[in-house]
This record gives sequence, C-alpha cells and structure tokens, in this order.
Amino acid sequence: DYYKVLGVPRSADAKKIKKAYRKLALEWHPDKNPDKTEEAEAKFREITEAYTVLTDDEKRRVYDQFGEAGLKGEAGSGGPGFGGGAGMNVDPREIFKQFFGGADPFG
Repeated sequence: DYYKVLGVPRSADAKKIKKAYRKLALEWHPDKNPDKTEEAEAKFREITEAYTVLTDDEKRRVYDQFGEAGLKGEAGSGGPGFGGGAGMNVDPREIFKQFFGGADPFG
C-alpha cells in the first residue's frame, strides 16, 4: 500500500506526501546506507514509486480505485492501466535529484 509505504493517510494532501517522501528518501537513500545497500536500494525504489503515483492526480485516482493492478493494466482490474508496472520504469535517483533541485543533500 503506497500510503503505508509513505506513512500517510489516504486523505493526505500533496504537501504531506511531499514531506513524507523527503524524510524517507533522505533516510533510505543508498548513499546514506553503505552498510545495507541492497535493502536501502529496494526501500528507496519503493518510496519513490509510492511518491510518483501519489503525486500524479490521474495515477492516484486509478490507484485509489483499482489498486496497483489498475496501474499495471492487469486483465480484470477494470482500470485503464499505465503499462509497464506501477513504477513505470522511474529512476528513483532522478526523482530524488528533481525533488532537491539537483543539489546533493548529503554534500
């Protein structure tokens, strides 16, 4: 559940989602967790995927109505689907850079 991943209620507005993403992305960024790179990379991807879906009005609407299956366009979901999986092949590091305006928050 993307809401649980970010630790926000379903009623969360964009500001709360952004704040939750920022906190978790900084905490789980792989560069900040060199001793547990694989776990951090997986968590970082999950956090970014949740943020990407919940901050896009159309994707969020589909997710709220049909769940992850609606985003994937799986048969029988009844949702329009976006193809390619819920993350839509998003590079979490690019989202992170965009979020922080290209600046390295660890620098």
